[in-house]
Amino acid sequence: MTHAEEWQVGVYLIEEGGTTKARAVLDNGTSTMVGRGAARRNPEDPQVPAIGDELAAGRAMRDLADRLMRAADRDLTAMGAVPPAPRTGYGWPEDADR
Repeated sequence: MTHAEEWQVGVYLIEEGGTTKARAVLDNGTSTMVGRGAARRNPEDPQVPAIGDELAAGRAMRDLADRLMRAADRDLTAMGAVPPAPRTGYGWPEDADR
């Protein structure tokens, strides 16, 4: 069975006062997901807006990718395809004094 879709990703940048903020917006036709990123220029560094844009956009896309992977993990778990992650114990292990 063939399945084809087109998802659109837009990256929006704004720079103010040495800080560049980015939003990466994924639109799959039925819902949207947003990733965010930022970059701050050291006041002693030369002003090169392209570097701030690249850093902020890359961080926003990484955040978006992480959110998309977590959504897929939740969907897989909900379908029973992946067992839920084991709980991490708290406190001292029962055999710590052995």
